[in-house]
Amino acid sequence: MRFVYRPGTGLLVCLLLPFLLAAQTDTGELRVTVTDAMGLPVPASVALASEVNQYRHNFDADEQGRVDAKRLPFGLYKVEASRPGFAPSSALVEIRSSIPKEISLSLSVAPAQSTVTVTDNETLLDPHRSNSAYRIGSDILGREPTASPGRSLGALVATEPGWVFEANGILHPRESEYQVQYVMDGIPLTDNRSAAYVADLDSDDVQEMNVMTAGYPAEFGRKLGGVVEVETTRDSSLGLHGKLIASGGSFDTASGYAEGQYGWIRNTLSLSASTATTDRYLDPPVTQNYTNHGTTQDFMGHYERDLSDHDRIGIIFRREQSKFLVPNELVQQAAGQRQDRTSYETALQFSYTHIFSPNVLGEFRAMARDITAGFWSNALATPIIASQDRSYREGYIKGDIAVHSGIHEFKVGVEGDFASIREALSYQITDPTQFDPGTPLAFNFLGHSPDREQAVFAQDQIRWSNWTFNAGLRFDHYDLLLNQSAWSPRLGAAYYWQPANVVFRFSYDRVFQTPAFENLLVASSPAVISLSDQVLRLPVQPSRGNFFEAGFSKALFGKLRMDGNLFHRGVSNYADDDLLLNTGVSFPIAFAKANVYGAEVKLEVPRWGPFSGYISYSNSRGNGYLPITGGLFLGADAAQAIAVTSGVFPVSQDQRNTVRARVRYEVNRHIWLALGGTYDSGLPTQFNGTYQEAAAQYGQDILNRVNFSDGRARPGFALNASAGVILKQKEKKSVRLQLDVTNLTNQLNVIDFAGLFSGTALAPPRMAEGRVQFEF
Repeated sequence: MRFVYRPGTGLLVCLLLPFLLAAQTDTGELRVTVTDAMGLPVPASVALASEVNQYRHNFDADEQGRVDAKRLPFGLYKVEASRPGFAPSSALVEIRSSIPKEISLSLSVAPAQSTVTVTDNETLLDPHRSNSAYRIGSDILGREPTASPGRSLGALVATEPGWVFEANGILHPRESEYQVQYVMDGIPLTDNRSAAYVADLDSDDVQEMNVMTAGYPAEFGRKLGGVVEVETTRDSSLGLHGKLIASGGSFDTASGYAEGQYGWIRNTLSLSASTATTDRYLDPPVTQNYTNHGTTQDFMGHYERDLSDHDRIGIIFRREQSKFLVPNELVQQAAGQRQDRTSYETALQFSYTHIFSPNVLGEFRAMARDITAGFWSNALATPIIASQDRSYREGYIKGDIAVHSGIHEFKVGVEGDFASIREALSYQITDPTQFDPGTPLAFNFLGHSPDREQAVFAQDQIRWSNWTFNAGLRFDHYDLLLNQSAWSPRLGAAYYWQPANVVFRFSYDRVFQTPAFENLLVASSPAVISLSDQVLRLPVQPSRGNFFEAGFSKALFGKLRMDGNLFHRGVSNYADDDLLLNTGVSFPIAFAKANVYGAEVKLEVPRWGPFSGYISYSNSRGNGYLPITGGLFLGADAAQAIAVTSGVFPVSQDQRNTVRARVRYEVNRHIWLALGGTYDSGLPTQFNGTYQEAAAQYGQDILNRVNFSDGRARPGFALNASAGVILKQKEKKSVRLQLDVTNLTNQLNVIDFAGLFSGTALAPPRMAEGRVQFEF
């Protein structure tokens, strides 16, 4: 299969092929009708709750007694209808298909009791989950500590087991680099979503998130280190409603967010915008936090219309941008260096859903987007003056059909990605003593290339008694510098042992992961001078691997849930990146292979009286093998740094032990308190200079936080506290205040130190921030 791409093709296909079909993974829809004892419609209140999905939402039924709850994560839900003068009625509902499910609740006149009584505890465990997926729902969103601008989504994901939040907000799932896939409102985004590359989508736009590290449906491909499904906020309630948020705190950080939604008849329009500024945008290499100012802005508009009970269309427009300085080291600050970076993203999404029958549903999704990024240095930059201008234009289409038949949930589909990449990079060395002898003093590169990727997939979920089986097969074709194809089978199984209230699960994923496209042309070009004969100047290869996982989920005392996983990943052409000195600009590389294995456990209390919270622990090890393909290795002793790690070495994301914890206490209906903490055992370091050189470049305080004999940063710890109060609440209007303090003890934590692949970066010191939110 070969597609011919021209500018605008993705958007053109979106407009011309409205009858192609697609569907989003693992979300469904519930349609509730509330009636009285005579069968007449009742405009009641409907509460929907799921402990396993951290989901709670209240709906107002219309005059026909109807509520349509859209985009619900698969799982068990308690549905309760209530109205003054009537006894409440509740039911336990299971959402397991993208095809809408319809139920009816009947209200009896008080004091008569409903014949069905359901508790939230019955939704604590999902008996049919065969993968390690964690939901971040409405119960958590909005009450987590306020994140620094540019990294609010990543900070939420990093609370889950197996995820490491490295420098500048880069996420590493199970020690993978450059292999995180965001799926925003059904559209996969495979670019680097960290603060150093693109302005982050504001977490206040998010309704819920699903975080996966194994057991991927065949629907997912290209980036499979971890998958983050994001549903943006869209409330279909009639009338005008929304929220306004303002926050500010340490390092002159300030942000504002505004959202308005209006629903009428079968239409919903949502508009949101945010802006932020801070003097600590990236994670600096020295404690003085030189030249670290950054600003972000984003806008999102969403329109959705139910054409009928069987047809729905949606349009989403996003615009995000960031402008920031690159933090200086001590020597660079003394020289007067300034380095600027910018990034812009514009995207348009379209979706069309059609229900063919009670058992068959289809959707079509398409996206057109443009990403541009720039980097430049002033004339005083040392040891290098560098500049970059790159762009990525993408058209994406996807279509599939979902079918429910007995114990089966089938899905088949196709997707195509058509992109164009352009890269321009140049540098001029101003201090040759900082580089290996023979390093060219100047370099210029200009390149462009089309990117053509297509896929076909089929998957099925089979539920039989207490067993659940998932099977899928995916075919990928990749054409960017290299032309390669791969078949990827996916298997999963879960068994629910009801007497013990525990679910056992197993999954196998065959993965085909494409290289990062950011700076890929430079990294793969033979025009780049390599400083080591161990670095192969060949196009960076796609990764191929086998992922295994076995785990369990168990409910305890009807209030707690424990999840545990054992995993192993074997990958050939293991993806990583090479940082251009300390600029934040990185280039994709690939090691010959890598093995990653470990264990994770999480104990969660969704709600136990006034308490809620979690504690998690992850232990993992990752070993990489030379040689290296790709990259742009510059700097003193770069060749030696690669040579000394010949054979087997820990990958740069090898965080052996990680602990995350947070507990929240509801003092009363209006006040809550929270305390949390993080512990990281320390990432590997690679410094080949002298101790005196390191002290002059970074300072003694940082050197004290590095274990040079073990070649690792010393363990990092941070204690965080939050408090919230509802200042005013009346009907649907409320005013909320939240105060957060991170790293209470103000401990100096080193994330990375002088690594050839990661540079140097410091975790945030003690920071305080206040947030006020008005909802209407």
